[in-house]
Amino acid sequence: MAERPRPVVAIVGRPNVGKSTLFNRLARRRLAIVHDQPGVTRDRKEAEAIVGGRDVTLVDTAGLEEAPPETIAGRMTAGSERAVDQADLVLFVIDGRAGLTPADEHFAAWLRRKGRPLVVVVNKAEGRAAAGGVAEAYALGLGEPVAISAEHGEGLGELHARVAELLGPPPEDDAEEAEAQAGRERPLRLAVVGRPNAGKSTLVNRLLGEERMLTGPEPGITRDSVATPWRDPEGRLVRLVDTAGLRKRARVTGELERLSTAETIRSLKEAEVVVLVLDALAPLEGQDIAIATLAEREGRALVIALNKWDLVPIAERDAARRLLADRLEASLAQLRGMPVVPLSALTGAGVEKLVPAVWKAYDAWNTRVPTGELNRWFEAAIARHPPPLVDGRRLKLRYITQAKARPPTFVIFGTRSELLPDAYARYLVNAIRDDFGLQGVPIRLSLRGTKNPYAEG
Repeated sequence: MAERPRPVVAIVGRPNVGKSTLFNRLARRRLAIVHDQPGVTRDRKEAEAIVGGRDVTLVDTAGLEEAPPETIAGRMTAGSERAVDQADLVLFVIDGRAGLTPADEHFAAWLRRKGRPLVVVVNKAEGRAAAGGVAEAYALGLGEPVAISAEHGEGLGELHARVAELLGPPPEDDAEEAEAQAGRERPLRLAVVGRPNAGKSTLVNRLLGEERMLTGPEPGITRDSVATPWRDPEGRLVRLVDTAGLRKRARVTGELERLSTAETIRSLKEAEVVVLVLDALAPLEGQDIAIATLAEREGRALVIALNKWDLVPIAERDAARRLLADRLEASLAQLRGMPVVPLSALTGAGVEKLVPAVWKAYDAWNTRVPTGELNRWFEAAIARHPPPLVDGRRLKLRYITQAKARPPTFVIFGTRSELLPDAYARYLVNAIRDDFGLQGVPIRLSLRGTKNPYAEG
């Protein structure tokens, strides 16, 4: 049975009326950054939620502002308009404390022309101080408003009831759909990370085939991690996450940027594959190495997208590739052989090679080597390069097993194997990587000694 599309519920309103707080409240988890500063949300953010008894796709949007289309505010409003056009129901949020503003009236008229089913939500309506704002909301002519406090969870029961009324009862086969949910494919979790202005959002838009993420020449446009369900060209399900740029810790200033940085790191930790976007005109700076090292430490598969490749003169490209390869070998030996995909997110050149590289890295990350094959390899590797002497005695490495995948983790057993020098352990890890095709994947190696039962002690 084909998967039934969920109704889309979009939350809209001018900046700082509490849209993201309401989004988090309805999603029942903190997914969007909430801050007193207006305009924190710049891209649409989606979550699956149950609202009014219905499984819905909940969409948080940027604040609606009257601004020229070429400005950040204008581009944010255009993104919110696309969300409204795709919505089955709109929650129009106004600030009950501030009361009705000319901007509210302007956008109410705009929403009326859109003709979407709509609920006026008067937020921050706790206490008597907001009563005037609730009364003024009737003047919008968009039906009876619902007074809530998203921060304190007040009035949500009425909001759920209104959503249920407008969306209608769930289809009769929803129970069957829920039963089938467990059998549905699980998406690959893919995070796109990098320094500010490396082209992450442009790349995500190119993959999605639409201007989903806000982009522009201004660095630091993306402030929150934005996850989007996506089917790649082969029809495989991917949870694609665009993230805020990561700067050096010393340069991170203010609470908002600290929140953005924390969200990016959380998204990286939750990913299975990480695409690190580098600027081909300034590849592999110190911060790029720090991000890649973090991905390796967290055990994520890594693919490098060398963006803005179209700006590198053709005559200089071979030299640029060699320079990057040398820097990767010197700085990220623990991820030796990781795939590097030169591309232009702006023009689309080379982007078609990125997704196959991601799936190849994902398959390597999930690799399990049969124990028999692994130990035949192990014997050959030891015969080719025997372990060194330690304290005048040769270590006896007996056998190897793979403890788990995601990332591949191996355990070597032997007499005094815990004394194995780091250089020899690196030899074994590199040989595993090369012989089993685990390029770009962290490899964990654990050493277990065997106790002599006749030893004193």
